[in-house]
Amino acid sequence: MTRGGRKDTDQESERRCIATGDSGPKCGLVRFVLGPDGMIWPDLGEKLPGRGIWVSADRSAIEKAAKKGLFARGAKAAVKVPDDLAEQVEAGLARRLVDLVSLARKAGQAVCGMEKTKAELVAGKAALLLQASDGSARGKTALRPPEGANTHILCLSAQELGMAFGRETVIHAALTPGGIAKRIRLEATRLSGLRSANLTGAMPNGATPKVVTNAKTLRDPAQ
Repeated sequence: MTRGGRKDTDQESERRCIATGDSGPKCGLVRFVLGPDGMIWPDLGEKLPGRGIWVSADRSAIEKAAKKGLFARGAKAAVKVPDDLAEQVEAGLARRLVDLVSLARKAGQAVCGMEKTKAELVAGKAALLLQASDGSARGKTALRPPEGANTHILCLSAQELGMAFGRETVIHAALTPGGIAKRIRLEATRLSGLRSANLTGAMPNGATPKVVTNAKTLRDPAQ
């Protein structure tokens, strides 16, 4: 509920994917807009002006929309689609997620390292368990994620998690409940669709996720 007793419908808002034809909550889709230059751009923050074109947060769906001319149909105009659109979305979502984890760490709502993470989980203080996609499978199974849906996040690499905590690499981390944790869970769900991370954190064909290394894009989002 919002102030005044109004129901908060933001998470209930649904949009239709132009690639699959399925409708679902906005948190499971990516918004695109047509720029003044006629180029299709991802609007991950859902703030850019213009008519939104929605695609499921899934690499195959985005690639299908690009190859089949579905963006032009959705925009009802001639459009230009970048060849690396899916990669742009993946990189953007990774930046957003790293920024959010960094913000949680600075707010005292996140810890990293095996022992600290384990302590938070055992004490029942953790809302989310984050583990590096390229970390040891054996080491990751030593920790049990909190109860609930989508509480085990595996879509970031050790280097990306390290960036969020100001370290070279991080394998295990835990977040306490709160608004930032909820945002991290939503963004991680979208990024997982682009990286196709499974429950063990493995990537297709044994590949590892592309790592965000541009320090300028990893600034403190609170600034």
